[in-house]
Amino acid sequence: MLPSLLISLCLAACAVRPDPPQGALTQMQLSTPMRVTEHRGQDDLLSAGLGLSGLQSTSAPAFSDPAHPTPAELRRRALWSNWRGIADLSPTGGYGRLYGTLAPVPGREYTALATVPGARQPHRVLAQVPDHFDARRRCVVVAPSSGSRGIYGGIAVAAPWALPKGCAVAYTDKGGGSDYVDLDAGLGVGLDGMLAPLGTPGLAFAPQVPPGASGVAFKHAHSRDNPEADWGRHVQQAAAFALQALDAAFPAQAPFTFDNTRIIAVGISNGGGAVLRAAELEGDWLDAVVAGEPNVYAAQAPGSRPLYDFATEAALLMPCALLDLPAQALPQPPLRAQVEPAWRARCERLAALGLVDGADAMAQARDAHERLRASGWTDAALQAGAPSVGFDLWRAVAATYASAYGRYGVGEHPCGMSYAALDATQLAGLRPGWWAEGAGIPPGNGIGLRDPCAQGADPTLEGLRCLRALFTGEGEDAKRVQAGIAATAAGLPRAELPVLVVHGIDDGLIPPAFTSAPYVAAARAAGRRRIASWQVEHGEHFDAFLAFPDYGARYAPMLPYVYAALDRVSQVLDRTAPMPADARIPARGRGQGAVEAAQLPMPD
Repeated sequence: MLPSLLISLCLAACAVRPDPPQGALTQMQLSTPMRVTEHRGQDDLLSAGLGLSGLQSTSAPAFSDPAHPTPAELRRRALWSNWRGIADLSPTGGYGRLYGTLAPVPGREYTALATVPGARQPHRVLAQVPDHFDARRRCVVVAPSSGSRGIYGGIAVAAPWALPKGCAVAYTDKGGGSDYVDLDAGLGVGLDGMLAPLGTPGLAFAPQVPPGASGVAFKHAHSRDNPEADWGRHVQQAAAFALQALDAAFPAQAPFTFDNTRIIAVGISNGGGAVLRAAELEGDWLDAVVAGEPNVYAAQAPGSRPLYDFATEAALLMPCALLDLPAQALPQPPLRAQVEPAWRARCERLAALGLVDGADAMAQARDAHERLRASGWTDAALQAGAPSVGFDLWRAVAATYASAYGRYGVGEHPCGMSYAALDATQLAGLRPGWWAEGAGIPPGNGIGLRDPCAQGADPTLEGLRCLRALFTGEGEDAKRVQAGIAATAAGLPRAELPVLVVHGIDDGLIPPAFTSAPYVAAARAAGRRRIASWQVEHGEHFDAFLAFPDYGARYAPMLPYVYAALDRVSQVLDRTAPMPADARIPARGRGQGAVEAAQLPMPD
């Protein structure tokens, strides 16, 4: 660990722009008028009336007219998709029985577009206000989306904890989201999720479209904004928007301000990184933070690595390295027998390029494994990283982030990559549901990643080498991408702000050794007393994967610990309990049965 003074100087070097006065924040200007919808009876805030059984269904909620779904139908499907993408809702998973709730919560939703200063494109903000909002104990929980998901991408993280307690919930897609644009048809997405022609006022994403552009554009890759650099301000604006929504919902109790309303920020993955970026902003607007498995880059802190670095490294080496692990060590899917030929081809090509050593595939796999271990990967993280290899997630992430960090627009990707419909004949049927079903980063929903370098027995390798060189190289494109990565470095949390970080020890997508562990150590070394870390044994990154039997048998869900962390920081703010201590939590998977409480012990 670096000495306290040195680490403080390192992180303080990250530029932090001064905040506007709190009154100005509360009354921020929106890019569109506020849209208000009511959700009661057979509809509600938590699940649009689907409940646990409806969310468990493998069939998406139907559109009455598939070519022209209504805003209410799109919202229902978006909730179905985002719940299933974040939580383990399988019958043996324990949701609604051991933790969490899907009991209906009636109320209103307030939606708008907001823009951080200097940004070209807006981000979506949404506030859910329950009818039983407790105006005597004013509370807003801010939940930025996980990953690059759309506006409901944080609902499973915050709403089941906050809404039943009478708190409002504020969301932001933090400059990502599923507002895909069909460049050939000239169609974007409006505030209500409906398709609309480019040029229509109030589109959630309206990219610059060069002549002859074709395919699909999406905000995270093509906004030319590097949204990750502004994650903290996205969270801050979402909180301010919620206060405006509360003023509109309860005018007799207005004004709702940062001074008279408790603000707690919670997020997982990219959302966890976003709330930690919010924690560094000046002012007393934020009262507590819970960051689950956060994608956070602590710059000069020992061991810290940006996502782009370890993702491109994993994309290149991990397919080969996994051959060196025993077959039974890897969770399935992907099925080892199906992917092993491709992994062997990767070893052969890496050896031919001098990137690994060894006379045969197994020797090459051993060398790739040793190289990853030497750079900080644990075997547990490698095992849990297998699905990211099998589902080609590393490449999808790297391609999107390269474009974002370099602030490239449509048709400008430094490795020539782009996005288009996989089957043009099916496009008309898929396009109306993109906003509701997209996860914010293709491939998926009929959209594929086009790589002009694809060739040979290992078609993705040359494109991955190009992506990796943007981090390790020295050309103009590399400098642009590297500057964008530097702009995402996190600063220190505000002094005395309660911050509780929750991370699975086995996380294979956002390994704690590269992210949360250096961040917590740096903050503590700099004198931040109210920060704690919960390390969850057998916790990986994707609760939704636990619906696969082999994952559920091996790994414990993370959401129970995020909800428990919210309980703890709320008690700290109520002054009924001290700040929690660091903890290593002996959670475990459910084996062949259903989740039981004993498998999910909570810290004292």
